Amino acid sequence: MWGENDPGEAGARGIYAPVYALSDSTPGASVIAPGDIRGTRLIPEKRGGACCGLDGADGPNMACAACDLPVATRVDDCSLWQAVRLSSDAVHRVPVDGFPAAALSWAELAEKGEKTPLFEPIATWGGRLGSNHYWSWSPQWEAAAGHALAHLLAASQGQPVQVPGGLIADVFQRALDALLPAGTPTRRAVLAGPGRPAPDASVDILLVPVHPQTGQTWTPAGPAASAYPVPLPLGVWLWLVSPQPYLPFPASGRIPHDVLRDDPLPLLPNSLFRADWGTFQHTLVRLPAVRSPWLRTILENLSQGTPADLF
Repeated sequence: MWGENDPGEAGARGIYAPVYALSDSTPGASVIAPGDIRGTRLIPEKRGGACCGLDGADGPNMACAACDLPVATRVDDCSLWQAVRLSSDAVHRVPVDGFPAAALSWAELAEKGEKTPLFEPIATWGGRLGSNHYWSWSPQWEAAAGHALAHLLAASQGQPVQVPGGLIADVFQRALDALLPAGTPTRRAVLAGPGRPAPDASVDILLVPVHPQTGQTWTPAGPAASAYPVPLPLGVWLWLVSPQPYLPFPASGRIPHDVLRDDPLPLLPNSLFRADWGTFQHTLVRLPAVRSPWLRTILENLSQGTPADLF
């Protein structure tokens, strides 16, 4: 628990604000899909307190089939993202034959990278109204926005932040206006990255992509090199660079397969976009800037009662 640990110890683990509990695991775990794990077995007595699966609350719950040492933690309980976290002190990455040694360049990623759609179809079944489907905001976008919003607050230095209009404003501006004081001066954020115009020296914050292979954040050269970089997953960043105007709707009849049907118009989510609270909090407590009194106050106020219209 947080109260049982010295703040200096928490800071050494990279956590700078109170959290419900501190993990004893070694940082730097590799995360893979449960179906990709090989050569392991479950540890039954480490099943945790979940209801329909494993929640990882009791620590590593998978052992190596060869040496029987704990090597990973599997999470697959209902309402949780299914994943296997390979402990960095027990499992190490090794090169695999056929895997490209060199990472793609930023120019190649900008040209060939795959966009992450802002919307996802959700299917329901088994309810009183029977099966149904509707469009929802992508959970990947909600998580990415929560992560980026924490960085935007840290980069704001307690001043108002203005992001570009359009989709970027739809994702971030409402939360920024609610959490930061109104007035001047205003810190300006722009979208920057490979293939984009070079930002000028007046820009304070850059919304930039993260390399999907190396994990490195894109950095500019020139006058904007000192601006605060706010990391975004490449697929999300690519969509922000050139957003799709409406959802794909399969064409039928004699309309060519690559034409999007516009009658009827596809339905949009029935709520405003909200960043993911859990990702936002997880990120913010790990930023040294959260030790600033003004930012700590924002975090404490949100922790006491998360506004339903923001998260």
